[in-house]
Amino acid sequence: MNKKQMIEKAEENLFHVYNRFPVVFDYGKGVHLYDEVDEKYLDFASGIGVMAFGYGNEDYENALIAQVKRITHTSNLYYHQPMIEAAEKLCNVSGMDKVFFTNSGAEAIEGALKTAKKYAYNKKGSDEYEIIAMENSFHGRTVGSLSVTGTDHYREPFYPLMSGVKFATFNDFGSVLANLTDKTCAIIMETVQGEGGLYPADKEFITKVRNLCDEEGILLILDEVQCGMGRTGSMYAYQQYGIKPDILTTAKALGNGVPIGAFAVTQDVADNSLVPGDHGTTYGGNPLCTAAVSQVLDMFEDYKLLDHVNEITAYFEQVLDTLVAKYDFVTGRRGMGLMQGLVLTIPVKEVVTKALLDEHLVVLSAGSDVLRLLPPLVITEQDIDEFKEKIEKTFDTFL
Repeated sequence: MNKKQMIEKAEENLFHVYNRFPVVFDYGKGVHLYDEVDEKYLDFASGIGVMAFGYGNEDYENALIAQVKRITHTSNLYYHQPMIEAAEKLCNVSGMDKVFFTNSGAEAIEGALKTAKKYAYNKKGSDEYEIIAMENSFHGRTVGSLSVTGTDHYREPFYPLMSGVKFATFNDFGSVLANLTDKTCAIIMETVQGEGGLYPADKEFITKVRNLCDEEGILLILDEVQCGMGRTGSMYAYQQYGIKPDILTTAKALGNGVPIGAFAVTQDVADNSLVPGDHGTTYGGNPLCTAAVSQVLDMFEDYKLLDHVNEITAYFEQVLDTLVAKYDFVTGRRGMGLMQGLVLTIPVKEVVTKALLDEHLVVLSAGSDVLRLLPPLVITEQDIDEFKEKIEKTFDTFL
């Protein structure tokens, strides 16, 4: 089949819930993707922050091939070595105490919400407890995760959602206090807002929220599904703030392309929340997916990837700042590490489309006016120079 036939066949059989671009990707190598006729694309989206090590990494592929030849699934009624190793490594790099593996980031959020509610139920003896979430946040598309997603157009078609959720203004501690009641059991936020426009938490804000949670016996849930796993220059972004959550959610680059997420908790939360029968998943934490996690975490250390992210970020930010200076319609840059956004006054979706179709550059949008850049964490200065050339050609068409 040619591309036109493949796209027609896809639309014939797939539920149309994605407005896909007219591109058919076939394979990847390094930081590039290739379509069905072998055309080459520079990938500065990494599957929405998933492909930390890019494509075709032999160390990663060999680890998965070896696991496929052993066993891919057992269910959670039994132990297996990949899960045991992955859990220990994830606890070590996150500073958390207990881990539950899920199939996705949204499922990690669901588990985190259930854990917080059960903790409050055990501690305070009632199930009527409220959660403070943040405006402009994004936590997923399940009913529970939508309930704490602070963007109206995501939520409105699916009411009624989970009750007891209040929305505060991100980076405004007074707004959090205004939503606090004696029923509040948890505060949930992204350490760096992704879909909402690449907004990092202010240090003063997140520190005050952490202190408030300690004073009031409230759990702090930090969603690092997108900003975690080395994306900002530390394994998890909160580690740059000198605080720790009670519950952490993580996914995306955790499996480097294999679908897996996790929520991790402190010992106190583990001791006072979920027990056997409260939560479960058939596929979550299976041998194949946790073998991927174990290998990914080993590779972070073996490749000294965090050091590389911090070194290359300076050059990336320098290049992005030259774009802000060069083009009047690029009005700012914000983000952390290799999670960066350019604020545009021209239609960002048109920029994303033209970059992809005309320059073979894969980029993303965030909110209504941000060009979102989530390249593989292994990018080089040469890759950034290639990005600059392609995005300048795209921007020049808007002059």
